[in-house]
Amino acid sequence: MQLMINGKPRSFEGPTFSVANLVASLNLEGKRLAIECNGEIVPRSQFASTQLLEGDQLEIVGAVGGG
Repeated sequence: MQLMINGKPRSFEGPTFSVANLVASLNLEGKRLAIECNGEIVPRSQFASTQLLEGDQLEIVGAVGGG
């Protein structure tokens, strides 16, 4: 499956792939994230049930702390 993530093409294995699978494959589990898929924010509670499709465009933003 080919996805665009933050403007860059990425390939992933498998015919079905959820946002939760994506987060795990990118080693982002446990991080504070905002994920947008095709212009729509995906709530964290829907990561497991939101299936990605070939060519989906995602933006992933992580929270950064500072002081």
